[in-house]
This record gives sequence, structure tokens and C-alpha cells, in this order.
Amino acid sequence: DCFLLLSVGLAAFTTFLKSEFSEENIEFWASCEEYKRTMSQTKRAAKAKKIYEQYVAVESEKEVNLDSSTREETKRNLEDPTASSFDEAQRKIFLLMEKDSYRRFLKSKTYRDLLQHPGSSGTCSAEKRGKGHVSEFNQLLPLCA
Repeated sequence: DCFLLLSVGLAAFTTFLKSEFSEENIEFWASCEEYKRTMSQTKRAAKAKKIYEQYVAVESEKEVNLDSSTREETKRNLEDPTASSFDEAQRKIFLLMEKDSYRRFLKSKTYRDLLQHPGSSGTCSAEKRGKGHVSEFNQLLPLCA
């Protein structure tokens, strides 16, 4: 049940971000998560290049909002890509979403509809924590109690 709710919650948050024209943040975050699971060094290097060109490079197609030092650090990390090459950039985008768009998401109709999802027990941990508290994205969505 909770795994399904996790998928539904992530999809709802993504839909919300699309409505705000800021889906590049969650797409970047998800791409980094997938990248970390890449074991082959050859595949890792190719994925790292693609993620950098698509989200991190200045004026890229889906450029995320990073400061220049993080952008440069990420670029240096790609000289010898490891599973942690995007960690700092991913952390900064996560914090940006947590402090900005996720708070708006928690007040949105999309989120209220998610809380009423028929597959949930009706009691979600996000409701118990209170509306004013956002911690670690509430694990990106309300989880079942």
C-alpha cells in the first residue's frame, strides 16, 4: 500500500511541478537517483554527460537553478564520474524544492486529492506531522502510518 502511495505521491508532485513549469527540478533529482544505481563505468560516464548537458550546463534545455560553484564542482566531478558526482547539485535542488515548490504542493488541491486517495488508510503521516512542518520532503509525499 505504501509503495503504491509513494509512486502516486511522486507522480502527483511531478504533475504539480509541471503545472508550475518547474518539472526540471524533480526530473533532475530522479535522473540523479537513477544515475547512482548505474554500476558500469562506461554507462555511468555516458549518463553523467547526458545529465550534465540536459540539466546542469548553463543554458541547457532543462537547466536547474544552481550557483556557479556547485555547477563548476559538478563539472569537475565528471572528469572521473562516480556514483556521488551529482550529490551536491542534487542536494541543493532537493533543498530548493523542499523550501519552495513542495510547501506550495502541500497547500495545493493536487495534494489534498492525494490525501483522499482511496488506496490509503486515510491516515497519512504528513497529516499527523501538521501542515507547517516539512521534513525531508515528508519523504517526498505522505506515507501511510
